[in-house]
Amino acid sequence: MIESFREAFGRALVELGGENPNIVVLDADVKSSTKTAYFERAFPERFIQVGISEQDMVSMAGGLAIGGKIPVVSAFAAFLMRAWEQIRNTIARDNLNVKLVPTHSGFSDHMDGSSHQCLEDIALMRVLPNMTVVVPADAPSVPVLLRQVVELEGPVYMRLGRDHAPRVYDSPKLELGKASVLRKGSDVLLVAAGVMVSVALETARKLEERGISAGVIDMHTIKPLDEETLLKLASKAELVVTLEEHSIHGGLGGAVAEVLSEKMPKRLIRIGTTEFGRSSRDYFALLERYGLTAESVVKKVEVMLT
Repeated sequence: MIESFREAFGRALVELGGENPNIVVLDADVKSSTKTAYFERAFPERFIQVGISEQDMVSMAGGLAIGGKIPVVSAFAAFLMRAWEQIRNTIARDNLNVKLVPTHSGFSDHMDGSSHQCLEDIALMRVLPNMTVVVPADAPSVPVLLRQVVELEGPVYMRLGRDHAPRVYDSPKLELGKASVLRKGSDVLLVAAGVMVSVALETARKLEERGISAGVIDMHTIKPLDEETLLKLASKAELVVTLEEHSIHGGLGGAVAEVLSEKMPKRLIRIGTTEFGRSSRDYFALLERYGLTAESVVKKVEVMLT
């Protein structure tokens, strides 16, 4: 079943806003796209439309946090990166309770090309002290993790795609900082985040048909990384594969590589991107072009295991 990350986000915001009067939502002139418009309709007095001014939006959120509010900041992921200086100097450096929840990450804004496709944000956020980095796998995961993000004291970056969210969970029981083990295997460990979790599950099924046993982890919290679960399952596998709709430099693959190289040297394949994106009418065509399909991953695994 295909669902929408941003729709789940918009609905979850309204539910949380009804429970907590301190939640304030800030938007950068994309409320109909991020679905923060749902919050505006429900709580207009707690919705701030900043306009196309992401740097100002982040700085305003910092002030609201200092005043005791819980600001939730949303924009397209690619354009929220304009405010990285403010995120670094104001939000992360002062450890402020600001929740950055952009949509349209990865290739999900496939129609608008590389300017709108964000493939670097996990790396930029993961490097910041005090910042928690979260990447839900599907629409049902969004409200579960967003609730914990709002309850967590301190800055959080929660990365969402646009609409393509194949269902992974029916009733997810997820915990920030704790990886979700979806499948156990003895030959290969597939560590994925975001929409690539569904690809990892499909890959595991195809590998099983070829006599290869594959485990799957949903590493929804990339920082802090659940090293304990990673090392426990990696110790039983001949090969570890990371899958992400992001650059292989500095993202999930980089985080896993850092842990394994220091604590458990292991053969590793990082599957993601090394290029900018491009425009396409077909989101799936982009995933195929950049090797982010189950068929492509299966071929790479088979080569490594032969």
